[in-house]
Amino acid sequence: MKIGTQAAERTITEAARWRVVLLHGEDHGLIRERAKRAVQTVLEDLDDPFRLARLESEEQGRFEEEASALSLTGGRRVVWVRGVQDGLLPPLKEALAQESDTLIVLEGPELTARSKLRQFAEKHEQVAAIGCYPEEGRALSRTVTDMLAEERITLDKEAMVWFLEHVGNDRSLVRSEVEKLRLYGEPGTRLDIEAVQACVGDSGQASLDDAVYAALAGNRLKADRAFERAMADGTSAVAFARVALSVLERMQQARLRVQQGASRQEAMAALKPPVFFRRKDEFLAGLQRWSFPVLQQAARATQALELACKQSGAPDELLCRRHVVRLCYPRLFEQDSF
Repeated sequence: MKIGTQAAERTITEAARWRVVLLHGEDHGLIRERAKRAVQTVLEDLDDPFRLARLESEEQGRFEEEASALSLTGGRRVVWVRGVQDGLLPPLKEALAQESDTLIVLEGPELTARSKLRQFAEKHEQVAAIGCYPEEGRALSRTVTDMLAEERITLDKEAMVWFLEHVGNDRSLVRSEVEKLRLYGEPGTRLDIEAVQACVGDSGQASLDDAVYAALAGNRLKADRAFERAMADGTSAVAFARVALSVLERMQQARLRVQQGASRQEAMAALKPPVFFRRKDEFLAGLQRWSFPVLQQAARATQALELACKQSGAPDELLCRRHVVRLCYPRLFEQDSF
């Protein structure tokens, strides 16, 4: 049956009472994490070859055999299958038709709403079908807070905003970065932004952010210097294009709200995740300087820049330096050429 978001965590902790747990969705890290936890509700030792059968996508021809096998050492067995597709549906139906206490855990990150396997799982009373999607905003902040609370570590508000803005929302990546903070901080400590940047931050990434925000605000000197720092740190030209496009897309969202009647401050405050505290002034300056159509043109030019940088033999750093200059002057995107 289809398990809602609110019941997902409880269902995972009670996975042992189900015949099958199907995990699908866009967050591959969360799928893998929940699959492991589901298996552990039956079997603590994940290296037990007699009670646990791990099958990769190319090994699913063995599924029927493993699902019907008996444990040679006693105890309940688990069959854990990764990368499942609709082709597994016939043997899964056969397995469910047999009397067995084997727990089947399926990872299906590629299963869409049209998937026959997913549709079957969402209707079968012995199957828990759980969607795993990236967390955002308050939900992601709460997850990070809960992870750190296990070691009695907290982040101040500015540090949390910076962390969420830079770490992304894939569960495996978030957990990896949180582990760095847990190792860095002592129990009972509160980490500020400098501590988080020292532990998690990529100085080249931070310099790229500085370059893009400064350019959009019209500060060419700061933008040029920040870009040079990023290149000196070994940052790629493609990374610059992607950071620029991300900021331009967020500014488009805010500019659209301004056109609909919101103030610049209100439009910026509505963005999720919020704009990093130290870049708010530059973001507001950019909103004042850039119109929505010109932001769209700049975004298209930035996409073209990324493609150009991926071409073999392209003078990518030179192309990016040129683009930094263009981002300082909105009028240049109103023209056909530089």
